[in-house]
Amino acid sequence: MLDQAILSSLKEIDNEIFELTVAEETRQHEQIRLIPSENYASEGVRSALGTGFTNKYGEGYPHRRYYQGQINTDKLEILTIDRAKKLFGYPYANVQALSGAPANLAVYTAFLKPFEGKIMAMRLDHGGHLTHGSPVSVTGNWFEISHYGCQEDDFLDMEKIRAQALEFKPDILVCGYTAYPRTIDFKAFGEIAKEVGAVSLADVSHIAGLIAGGAHPSPFPHIDVVSFTTHKTLRGPRGAIILSKDPEHADKIDKAVFPGLQGGPHFNTIAAIGVSLKEAASEDFRNYSAQVVKNAVILSEELKNKGYHIISGGTDNHLILVDVRKSSKLPGKRVAEALEEVGIICNFNTVPNASDRQKPLFPDGIRLGTPSITTRGFKEEEMKKVAALIDRTIKNVKTGKIEKGISVFADESVTKKIADEVRELASSFPAFSW
Repeated sequence: MLDQAILSSLKEIDNEIFELTVAEETRQHEQIRLIPSENYASEGVRSALGTGFTNKYGEGYPHRRYYQGQINTDKLEILTIDRAKKLFGYPYANVQALSGAPANLAVYTAFLKPFEGKIMAMRLDHGGHLTHGSPVSVTGNWFEISHYGCQEDDFLDMEKIRAQALEFKPDILVCGYTAYPRTIDFKAFGEIAKEVGAVSLADVSHIAGLIAGGAHPSPFPHIDVVSFTTHKTLRGPRGAIILSKDPEHADKIDKAVFPGLQGGPHFNTIAAIGVSLKEAASEDFRNYSAQVVKNAVILSEELKNKGYHIISGGTDNHLILVDVRKSSKLPGKRVAEALEEVGIICNFNTVPNASDRQKPLFPDGIRLGTPSITTRGFKEEEMKKVAALIDRTIKNVKTGKIEKGISVFADESVTKKIADEVRELASSFPAFSW
């Protein structure tokens, strides 16, 4: 929970925002949060966001600012850069990008010209990201895109990806995904990129914390450029980092971030990133990362044993994709809504090789993740309880035919009972235990 002194001050200044803050803190404490891209930041990270660094402007980079008064901000940014380089093993780091999408756009800006550059990446409905060339993103309109996807077994086929790259000859080859539950072969992607003369980019936003904690192989030294958000498995604030191996690449990326795409950096966010990087270098964090994967594997196995169709048959990381339509006949969105009604928070999600009825806002699947609940202290036994609660909730949802389509409803008394159990389980763990 927030520091009581901060809450007291907020209540005096703005009671409406105070009440919303308390409501959100309470929600996060009483619910089981299974969205893979969410986590709980530590008190240190949250404290850094509220420091006096939020008051300082500083366009440019350390010792090359356009404003005076940078003695502490320069030291802060250098410290955070050094921690990023040491933790991930790359010789260059930019910590100014405001979030993941701007970070990816900065990489494209560094190496490509609009309407001329070619990007090859995972298709959105198979686990890629909007900024990997989706037609609804500027990246899909400004660059020529070739998308690869999973095979019928829901795994990537590196030989087919290589053949596609040899034919398309991308300028940037992207790996790293938002909904791929298996280990990424960074070595193979790096070799393919080198063979076709492309810059290799790994968007590891989801697995950055697992890489830092040793629970997933590192992209170094195989990948040229690495981008990631800092708030998912890394457990930091809402920000981003871009890593690179080559000094020429680093210079292009710095210029693309500033002055190419944004003005002054958010120093309070950089301070919070610095804190999270220090935390991620600890033995506690290595244990946390390992437990995130253990929890995901157990949750996946438990759901699979209960008859649910798990994409790729399991997981190697923090996330699980479930094709709920195959097992329950219900669309992912309705399942996600039913789970929210009992206090289990996930997101509906497209799944590879799904039915023809699948649409982005009405997909066949749900996406589950274990970073948040692992931060709270959930372990294997709690995963079994969570799987049982999910199963009971889904089985409580019935379908009934009506004149204009299908009506979906649930037994409200069962919903209330499960919601009480969820609240009791969640409330028995602190918001941050690692």
